[in-house]
Amino acid sequence: MTNTQVTLLQIDNYGPWTVTPEPRREADLQTLQSRLYADVSQFVGTRDGYVFFTRFDNIIAVTNGLSLEDHALLQESVDNRYPVTLSLGVATGRTPAQALSDATTLLQEAGSAQDKNRRECLEGRTIDDAHRTDGDVQIAHFDVIDATGEYTDELNAFDTFIEIEQGYASLMRYMRRAHDSLAFFVGGDNVIVVCPDLEADAYEEAIHHVEDEADVELQVGVGRGDVAHEAGMAAKHALEGCRANGTRVELDW
Repeated sequence: MTNTQVTLLQIDNYGPWTVTPEPRREADLQTLQSRLYADVSQFVGTRDGYVFFTRFDNIIAVTNGLSLEDHALLQESVDNRYPVTLSLGVATGRTPAQALSDATTLLQEAGSAQDKNRRECLEGRTIDDAHRTDGDVQIAHFDVIDATGEYTDELNAFDTFIEIEQGYASLMRYMRRAHDSLAFFVGGDNVIVVCPDLEADAYEEAIHHVEDEADVELQVGVGRGDVAHEAGMAAKHALEGCRANGTRVELDW
């Protein structure tokens, strides 16, 4: 049974800051967001977690293995180097979507995202070491079958982007509604899905759904671990098994 620890990172009072004392240059805002995401990803990644940019002002991380002290250190690091601060909600759950919902509620109860008085909140709890297991995190790594041949080398770059995004959107909605999973586009033709305890037939059904709805063919490797990095690497190896064997679903356990 999985027990995913999820952290919601939210920039404090970001909307008002972007237009105070007057609207800021969009290029500067995009640069700040991308650098902040990169620094957060590196910080969490060195502690074996995964970070996903989502809307940039809201970042979602799988943080199994990180303590509240680690989270506070991240806030301090951002405060020292950026003109904005982060509030963090941390929660755990048998499904990733439930953990994220609880983490979101913690921040909402602490104050609005545009409340100038809410600053560097750190709310929630982490998984005690005594309750951690080797199967707490399940990661599925999807990619498009022959994306280069079907899209990249055949369509212009923007139409390729549309096709890949349609497949991602279909998968994201399906996995959220059917399995309380969280799916994130991570570049190229790759989608990482943080899942509860699912078996091969659930992934087969997801692949068929996306093919029927978006006409995009997917394959997926799935792994488990006590942290996101371990589960994700197992998923990558399983995905290589799909490519080598011509299969659509491979489980690394």
